[in-house]
Amino acid sequence: MKIDPVQHPTLAQVVAGRLASSILDGELKSGEKLPSERALIKQLGVSRATIREALKVLSENRLIEVKQGVGSFVRSLDRSNHAQATELALVHRRLETPTKETSLAQELAEPQITQSPPPLRVNVSTEKPLRIPNLRQDRLGTFDLISWWERDKVQAAKVMVVGAGALGNEVAKNLALMGVGHIFILDFDHIEAANLSRSVLFRERDNGRPKAQIAAARLHELNPDVKIQYFHGDVRNEVGLGVFRRMDAVIGCLDNREARLAVNRFCYRLNKPWVDGAIQELLGLVRVFVPEDGACFECTLTEQARREISMRYSCPLLGRANILLGKVPTTPTSASIVAGMQAQEALKLIHGFHVEAGSVIHVNGMTNRIHTTNYVRREDCESHWIYGEIIELDKRAEDTTLLELLQIARGDLGPDTVIELDQELVLSLQCQNCQVVEEVMRPISDVSFDAAHCPNCGLIRQVEMTHVVVGDEPFLHHTLSTLGVPPLHILRAHNTEQYRFYELTGDLENTLHFRHFEGSAIKVVREPSARQETEIDDSTAQERIRLHD
Repeated sequence: MKIDPVQHPTLAQVVAGRLASSILDGELKSGEKLPSERALIKQLGVSRATIREALKVLSENRLIEVKQGVGSFVRSLDRSNHAQATELALVHRRLETPTKETSLAQELAEPQITQSPPPLRVNVSTEKPLRIPNLRQDRLGTFDLISWWERDKVQAAKVMVVGAGALGNEVAKNLALMGVGHIFILDFDHIEAANLSRSVLFRERDNGRPKAQIAAARLHELNPDVKIQYFHGDVRNEVGLGVFRRMDAVIGCLDNREARLAVNRFCYRLNKPWVDGAIQELLGLVRVFVPEDGACFECTLTEQARREISMRYSCPLLGRANILLGKVPTTPTSASIVAGMQAQEALKLIHGFHVEAGSVIHVNGMTNRIHTTNYVRREDCESHWIYGEIIELDKRAEDTTLLELLQIARGDLGPDTVIELDQELVLSLQCQNCQVVEEVMRPISDVSFDAAHCPNCGLIRQVEMTHVVVGDEPFLHHTLSTLGVPPLHILRAHNTEQYRFYELTGDLENTLHFRHFEGSAIKVVREPSARQETEIDDSTAQERIRLHD
């Protein structure tokens, strides 16, 4: 007689069954957001991996909808998912014991038969229509042959690439080839000869030109269907948080801690995931940070790194001057490998797939080994602050005064409300030797370390700064832009009990438009005597490129 082995449900299936039972019983209502992973871990007494697998099971059975960076929400029960909910709930109810305090781990304490791990499963859309692409005319047609690929999601996605060096070139190139619909490229640096050995989008004739601008122009050549916008500036203080707020993913291709720390804090505040990458020689790393899911970038910093940042900013003007301590030697092969993995993680975020947040993938090109390490989340990390509801104001940074914003905030929160600026505002520079005071009234990013020296005696002057506006300042009539507030920024106001967050939404149309190169055609002009060059007219959002052969 043949006896089949007893099948035991996995712990994740039991967790999914318990949650499905709560949905059937009405304890979890349609549209309700599930508790966070940490809360579920504490309530159910299981690991984070088990919770994630259980949520994956519920998502596959259309019982919850996972919104990346926001949370998981209960779907309505109907004919398409009621049977699945019932089947999953039976798994838990069969194992339910009279003692309600028993943990799920104890419920499955009976030894299980050791089996080979199941193959990795990918969420495949059962609603994806069968489409036979025209590979002669459709540049993205091959992707439609991928079972899980959702063209609409990819083409609607907005991805920011911070840094247009070796990694940024490769990441942006991959995004454009995959047809990611909207790409925002940001960099403050200019092209130099050393970039040409590892940056696929740059040419020798581009020397001295802005990296972000040239990279964007070449992406338009690569895929004219992608909407592209570039910004030549510093991510730490020249990009409004409203830009981050509208991104589906942010990819960091940076070479210094300060910029990474800024991106990390901005993304955390807006509850946005971001993908970090780094390379040195034949080494590289890739990591995805998702707010409230494991460690963030700041959690990963060593005490020594924290001290170095603190020391560098003990004199803020000096810190600004020495932001780059030196160039990191890299190879184009390392850039290709790491950037490919970064773009792949962003693609998973766009599709709503599971990512290993709060961990790092180490790539060792010398030994051809790859391994993953989990970071430890620091509960006291200063980056762990997610903004509440964003109030959109039909205001612009260039013509809204500080007083106007303060009046709006006090109308909401009362007369004791104050406004916090993200940048320190340099009020004055005072020479203790000459007793001369120079009024500055500019954001710290506009004041160089050289400016801190007294023009008369050459000594370092004392810097008077503030970032809190209480309402009696003599500069309330200044516009927000003159005080260092970028367009489409989100500002904070608070009283003794609560915060309000105000976005300068009036800046949206001109700040985040993805209209660079829109409606322009690449005209190839044959001039045998002229060398090939790219001409970019930056006076308008619609740009023309002329290629001379």
